[in-house]
Amino acid sequence: MRQCAGCGRRAPQRDLVRLAATPQGALAERTSTVGRSVYTCRSRACFDRAAERRAFARVLRRPVTVDASLASHLYTEA
Repeated sequence: MRQCAGCGRRAPQRDLVRLAATPQGALAERTSTVGRSVYTCRSRACFDRAAERRAFARVLRRPVTVDASLASHLYTEA
């Protein structure tokens, strides 16, 4: 079980999108199991809310750059 950084909903890991910081500090989708990561629902609204609340940097414990094109690539509008 993992928790969405946007809405706080708990769900199985397979139902969420896993994100992590690259060495350059950018937020990116991750599939490997190594390192600190943050999860969001498969909803664009949850991604946007997590970005507004600075949840990505807080959970990853480092400053991150959130690229808007990442959200349009990964998420649905619902």
